Amino acid sequence: MTTIDALRKALTGTPGWPWLEEALAEAAKSPESAVRPFSSAGRKAGRSELPDAPGWTADEAARALLLAALPPGRVAEDVTAFYRYGDADEKRAVLKALPLLPIGAQAVPLLLDAIRSNDARLLAAALGPYARHLDPPAWRQAVLKCVFMGVPLEAVHGLDERADAELAEMLAAFAEERAAAGRPMPADAAALLSRLTSEET
Repeated sequence: MTTIDALRKALTGTPGWPWLEEALAEAAKSPESAVRPFSSAGRKAGRSELPDAPGWTADEAARALLLAALPPGRVAEDVTAFYRYGDADEKRAVLKALPLLPIGAQAVPLLLDAIRSNDARLLAAALGPYARHLDPPAWRQAVLKCVFMGVPLEAVHGLDERADAELAEMLAAFAEERAAAGRPMPADAAALLSRLTSEET
């Protein structure tokens, strides 16, 4: 899993780094001062992929660093506000940053909100490493929603470890519905169902 230090290193030396360095210093002094740079990260830091932080774009990494710079006692409250009032890109950055923050399980409601949405990118981000805090029923439902929405199951962190017989039953029922409608299961979901079924026998 990526760390805050790794994201900082990946951003150091990029064109947007001087702006971000100043924004981080201000955010550490006053959480309110992080609001504007959080929103403008796409324009100031850019949206290019970071070669040294696979799976992260520059604006996502910048937003994660801004969240990490907030005073520890206010992280949960502030992270929730950034998510609630953010656009889709800002929400996704918050979800990706959650496992890197000292927040425990306090942000699970944000995952549940993302899972209820019809935004495939938010759903995928919600099932990253922080999804370990989801209880089994909620996690299984989220995985099934990935299958329904066509989100690749490679986005689900810890899938092999958490997939169980109950998930297999849910996938089997979904496969039957698909077959009745003349539609195939996504290949990755079919492979997971086959593996889980073979493990039971």
